[in-house]
Amino acid sequence: MNLTRLIQELNNFSKHGNGELILQNAQTVWTLYLVRGQLLYPKSKQHPVRRWNRAIRQHRANWNWRDDYSQFSDNHNWECQLIDRGLSKKQLSLIQAKLVIRSLVQECLFELSPYPDLNSDWKPTQTAISTFCKVVALSTNEIQTILGTALQMQQQWQAAGLSHLSPTLAPILQEGADTSELPIEDKYLNGKLTLWDIAIELNKSIIDVTQSLTDWVKQGMLKFKEIPDLSLPRTKDNVVDTPVVAGRKPPEVNPTPLRNKTPLIACIDDSPVLTLTLRKILVPNGYQVLSIPEPMRGFSQLIEYKPDLILLDLLLPNADGYSICKFLRETPVFKKTPIIILTAKNTSIDRTRAQIVGATGFLAKPPQAQELLDMVQKHLG
Repeated sequence: MNLTRLIQELNNFSKHGNGELILQNAQTVWTLYLVRGQLLYPKSKQHPVRRWNRAIRQHRANWNWRDDYSQFSDNHNWECQLIDRGLSKKQLSLIQAKLVIRSLVQECLFELSPYPDLNSDWKPTQTAISTFCKVVALSTNEIQTILGTALQMQQQWQAAGLSHLSPTLAPILQEGADTSELPIEDKYLNGKLTLWDIAIELNKSIIDVTQSLTDWVKQGMLKFKEIPDLSLPRTKDNVVDTPVVAGRKPPEVNPTPLRNKTPLIACIDDSPVLTLTLRKILVPNGYQVLSIPEPMRGFSQLIEYKPDLILLDLLLPNADGYSICKFLRETPVFKKTPIIILTAKNTSIDRTRAQIVGATGFLAKPPQAQELLDMVQKHLG
């Protein structure tokens, strides 16, 4: 079975109730936990804790989930318990929980996409699922969107000549290697962080990070190795074991804007030059600007500050602007928020596609100052 067929089959699982869909071949095993045919979360036998920790650091870095885990009486389906606890204690918002799940699913589909020969096995379960978990589980339409991104990433991965590598490997510098021209700081190359981990720490795509290291491997100054998973804390009434994760906290997207009566405009674009240009136009004219260079890590800020208008670039790292627009429109809080597409691809086809996914307007990039102000004023008054 390939992933396209998997998406098709997920449409039929609603009649099966809750259960586990196990996908495996000789190289990998993944378990998809389904709630009424919707995907609650995926789990692989390799690095399940490390994956969870990465997703939380991306979308809710201030939540010390280990403390909550230590209060559980058992660790059965601990991911589901943490999602439920995080939501009930307001450590997670609904959108943050969905983003955590989306990040896990994207890694899952990326790692599964090279394998066309997956075997599947369905195991129904009678485990009670909380209302919170039922709400944040992903529909097949949402999974289809994530699959498109994962397949695009896998194509880029193969085109970069990285198909012989796994992002679950950890790079380690060899003794005597000259660190003066390293593409990334040597503290990330100590064999304690996987390529996935390093990409999150550096706020870069997994393809860019891995590709930047390949020349060092060819020169014999760097090697990749398999490393163990992070350990879980002990459950209730036991001493908590909290292993230290090397590295630093993810950088903040930008300083926290003040919410007052001044309209707030979010700019989702990875170009610092364009962001600066927009600031120079908008701020003197009485608007606040929230910069989001990487959408998957910036959604929590969008939810927190609820901008009055969103400027969205079409070409984003590890994301497609049309998919982002569609995702925002499917999120209730942004259902009526004006979303203006910014792109250099100013064709009738692009405009039509933008309208289909729910865009409010369309501006060529870089926008002219008066044209941008007219568009903003048209929708904000």
